[in-house]
Amino acid sequence: MRLLRLQLGFLAATAVTCPVSIFAAQVFFGLAALTYALRLFRSETSYTRLALDAPLLAFAVWTLLSAAFASDPLAAHQSAKKLVLFVLFYVAVDTCTSAGAREGAVNAALLGALALALESIVQFFFLGYDTLNRRPPGFLGHYMTAAGVEATALVLATAVVVFSDRATRPRWRDALPLGLVVAALLVLTLTEGASASIWPRRLFVAALGAAGAWLALRTADRGLQGLVLAFGTAGACTWALVLSQTRNAWLGAVFGLAAVLVLRAPRALLLLGAGLVVLLASRPDRVVARLTFTDASSIDRYFMWQAGVDMVLDRPVFGLGPGMIQRAYPGYRWEGAPNPQQPHLHDNVLQVAAERGLPALAFWIWMMAAWLGAALRETRHGRRFEGPAAFGVLTTLLVAGVFEYNFGDSEVLMFTLVAAALPFAARRERMVRGPGLAAAA
Repeated sequence: MRLLRLQLGFLAATAVTCPVSIFAAQVFFGLAALTYALRLFRSETSYTRLALDAPLLAFAVWTLLSAAFASDPLAAHQSAKKLVLFVLFYVAVDTCTSAGAREGAVNAALLGALALALESIVQFFFLGYDTLNRRPPGFLGHYMTAAGVEATALVLATAVVVFSDRATRPRWRDALPLGLVVAALLVLTLTEGASASIWPRRLFVAALGAAGAWLALRTADRGLQGLVLAFGTAGACTWALVLSQTRNAWLGAVFGLAAVLVLRAPRALLLLGAGLVVLLASRPDRVVARLTFTDASSIDRYFMWQAGVDMVLDRPVFGLGPGMIQRAYPGYRWEGAPNPQQPHLHDNVLQVAAERGLPALAFWIWMMAAWLGAALRETRHGRRFEGPAAFGVLTTLLVAGVFEYNFGDSEVLMFTLVAAALPFAARRERMVRGPGLAAAA
C-alpha cells in the first residue's frame, strides 16, 4: 500500500509538471515507472490485458522496423525512443484503480494546466507576447505546444464540471490551490524580472510537483477542491486559448467540448453554439484575423501536405523513418512552398504514414479506435467523468491533429495519456473489486 501511494504521488507529480517542464515530468514519470516495476516484482500488483495492447504493440514494432530501414537508422531509433512515453498509460491505469486516485491525478493535471494558462496570459499582457509572430508559449518551448495542452485541459476540466454530482457548496479553502498558483506565479514573474537566474523557475516547478502529489494523496474534500480547480482551469484555459491565436487548438477544443456535452446532455450543445455565436458577433480582431485559409501558414500547409503525399507514395511500407522528415523535406518540397525546411508535416495521419509507412498508420488508427471505444463504453457505467473526459480529450487530439502533429508533442501526449487511462482504470477497478465495492469507492 505504501508503494502504491508513492506511485500515485509520482504519477500526480508527472501530471502536474508536464504542462510546465518536460524534464521534470519525465523524471517523475521515470520514478513512477520504477515504482510500478517494483510493485510488479513484489507481486503487489499484476498486469491486466487491455484493449490497447495489440494495436500499441503493433504500432511500436512497426515503428522500430521503420527506424531500421531509415537512411540513418541510429538517428531514427533515437527519435523512436518516444515510444517509452506510452508506459505512462499503463502506470496510470495501474495507479488509478480507485475513484479517489483518479480524482487526485486529474486534480494534479488541472493544477499544472492552470499554471500554464496563467503564465500564457501574463506573457501576453505584460511580457510582449501579443503578436501573431510572437505568441505566448507559457512554460513550454512553443506556443502551439502550450495551446495544445490548454485545449486538452479545457476539455478535461469541462468533463469534471459537467459530470460532477457534488451538491455541497464549496468553501473558501477549496480555492486554496488556485490562490497558491496565482501567488507563486506573481512571485516568479517579479523574481525573473529582477534577475536572469533560472533558479526561481526551477523552484517553482519543484513546488508545483510537490503540490500535485499533495493534492493526489490527501483525501479530505478532494472532490470539492477538484471541482473548484476545474472551474478555474476551464476559465483560464479558455482565455489563454483565445490569446494564443492557434486555430488547430481552437478547433480541437470546440470538437472536444462538443463531444463531452453530447455525452452529458445533447441539448447543452446549444449553449456551446450560443457561446461561439456571441464570440464571433463581438468580432474580436485577434479571432477574426485568424478565420482565413489564405494566410501564409495555411498555404504552407498545402505545400507540405503535397510533399507528404509524395513521401508516402515513394516509401509506402516503412516510410522514411522516425525523425527523418526534416532531412528529407528539401528533396520533396514543391516549387512555390514558402519555407525550404519543415520539421514535420502538421498532420498526424500524414506524418505517421510518411515517417513509418501505411501499415503503421493502420495500427495507429486501430489504437485510436480502441481508445475511443473504451472511453465510450465507460460512459454506460453511471454519470462519472472518466469516460467522457477521455473521449473528449482524444477527440481534441485528433481534430487538432488534422492541422498539427500534436501526437509528436511530448507534453501534449503525456497529458493525453493520463486522461486516456481513466476509463481503463475505472474498468479495472470494477473487475478487481466488484461492481458494488467500486461504486462505493
